[in-house]
Amino acid sequence: MMRIITGSARGTHLYTRPGDETRPTSERAKEALFSMLQQKPNGARVLDLFAGSGQLGLEALSRGAAEAVFVDASKEAAEIVRRNAERTHLSQRARIVTGDALSYLKTCHEAPFDLCFLDPPYDAGVLPQSLFLLVSRGLLAKDALVITESREIANVFGGDTALADRFEIIKQNRYGVAYITVMKEANI
Repeated sequence: MMRIITGSARGTHLYTRPGDETRPTSERAKEALFSMLQQKPNGARVLDLFAGSGQLGLEALSRGAAEAVFVDASKEAAEIVRRNAERTHLSQRARIVTGDALSYLKTCHEAPFDLCFLDPPYDAGVLPQSLFLLVSRGLLAKDALVITESREIANVFGGDTALADRFEIIKQNRYGVAYITVMKEANI
């Protein structure tokens, strides 16, 4: 069972979708990820794209993020995020969007974001497009961190070297079957 690791909602167990439709980030990977971020969540505006249960954005809120936008195409997932936000008493700072992640990025007027979590279905092939939209539409704040989860390191940029040049990789580690990449927009 997933839970919030630390902060105001520490120890709160989270609801998840039954079955294999979502692939929650393991607790070990989540702990390592937030250790990499250090104090970044404090006061941050967070985007949790492909939110699933919302555990990453809720962890950031629990650790002091100012607000978080959760986006998931599944109505069931969006309902679970809503229930988890209420369960953790963080719903006042959470906005839940039911809709396609790429469509959201194309029309987003809530930016800039300080911290972005991108954990799409591994085989969907939308990670490079999502990263491109984040930078091309100016959705990232100065020194924003983008955290992706992918099956392979190569899947992050989809072989697009021009896109890869727009980011500086800060850290990249494997946790089980997942590669966690922490990056920021490169100073071009």
